[in-house]
Amino acid sequence: MKGIIGRKIGMTQYFRPDGTHVACTIIEAGPCKVIQKKTVETDGYDSVQIGYGVRKESRTTNAQKGHFKKHNSDSMQVVREIRDFDLEKESGDEITIEIFAEGDRVSVEGVSKGKGFQGVVKRHGFAGVGMATHGQHNRERAPGSLGAGSYPSRVFKGMRMAGRMGSDKITLKKVPVEKVIAEKNIIYIKGAVPGRKGSIVMIKKN
Repeated sequence: MKGIIGRKIGMTQYFRPDGTHVACTIIEAGPCKVIQKKTVETDGYDSVQIGYGVRKESRTTNAQKGHFKKHNSDSMQVVREIRDFDLEKESGDEITIEIFAEGDRVSVEGVSKGKGFQGVVKRHGFAGVGMATHGQHNRERAPGSLGAGSYPSRVFKGMRMAGRMGSDKITLKKVPVEKVIAEKNIIYIKGAVPGRKGSIVMIKKN
């Protein structure tokens, strides 16, 4: 497993050498710094803790300051951990976008856009009650009956209802890498990647 942290810039269309074009997400990935290397002997498992972006000292908690100081690292904005890291990296080493190449298939993790409190039509794709006659008035987008009557006199868990929508962690698997611009730390990922512009994403490859 190898990976890198990045920031979503936006979307564009990319023209391949054969003339075909595909929709791509542009991600500014890295450079990331190795903060800590964990081993089975010291921590019970193998992993590498990496950081992305420099954070102001005034916005860093004392616990974080102590952790970064212990490993001779600057305060980082984003810290992630990757288990069973393939590359031979030690604390202080850098990870760049060059660990990926065009044609690789990667997994991309991101947090989807938050849409707030939404009804059942938008959240679950309900069709609505139907006809606007026969006493429906303005209830076309209502969820309708929730099921049980006098017994068991409650709503079952998992019932599709209105509620908070979005802000979920989503992982896209086996997404092709269309282009890598190493000198600018830019990678083109085919298709849409979850999250708004500027959101943090994680790119991994087994």
